[in-house]
Amino acid sequence: MKAIAIVAACLAFCAPAAACGPQALGTARTLAIGPTAPLGLKSYPRTLALDDKELVLTFDDGPLPATTARILDALKAECVQATFFLIGRNAQANAALVRRAAKEGHTLGHHTFSHPAVTLRGWTTDKAEADIVHGMEADDTAAYGAWTGAPRTPFFRFPGFADTPRLNAALAAQGVTVFGADVWASDWEDMSADAQRALLLARIEKARKGVVLMHDTRAQTADMLPALLRDLKARGYRIVHVAPGAAPAPLAQASAGWRSETEAILARPHPR
Repeated sequence: MKAIAIVAACLAFCAPAAACGPQALGTARTLAIGPTAPLGLKSYPRTLALDDKELVLTFDDGPLPATTARILDALKAECVQATFFLIGRNAQANAALVRRAAKEGHTLGHHTFSHPAVTLRGWTTDKAEADIVHGMEADDTAAYGAWTGAPRTPFFRFPGFADTPRLNAALAAQGVTVFGADVWASDWEDMSADAQRALLLARIEKARKGVVLMHDTRAQTADMLPALLRDLKARGYRIVHVAPGAAPAPLAQASAGWRSETEAILARPHPR
């Protein structure tokens, strides 16, 4: 993998949020993150040190026209900034949506080029590393028109959270922060929008804070997001927008007895 400089230039491309009234959820603050140990309690024994009722909203696997546009509409209506972990081939095919997300102030992270069904653990390290870089190149070319050899946003999420020690070490050496999640919507499972919203709200209320994972490729998520954002406002939650920075992020360590939920899932014969 080529050397990846930590580039905060994304901030120059990200437009400020539109003016919103007090009825909108809004974005409470921006947290600038430099090279930081892999984070997210579903996979790692640490996460962002957020205050009570602070959430980071993230979306994986897009962009797709039928759903990502609706997700962006819902976020714009509430003046909320989120982080999108893009699949490179989807970014390549839908560059206008990538440019829209950047223009509207969202952070564009990376999620490989091809998102292999076997996860990166089913590939050699060299093949996996090449797919990671290919994805970064496709994402940045779609968003900014060129690939400079280093991602503008050095944030990455493994497909299925299936990391490896060698890939984690390679990404860390290049200044890339690996994101897991603290709360997930399980929107890879088919359910109604109302059921999806109820499930995710219950999990958020239990966790009280953290990095939330959704998928902007799922119709049920696009359907339920406007109401979810209104619910979060009504319940006093605040949105934190993560963006590239220089200093490592403040982290909170897992409580005693922590175990990786993702490892338990990945160990099953046919993990999702």
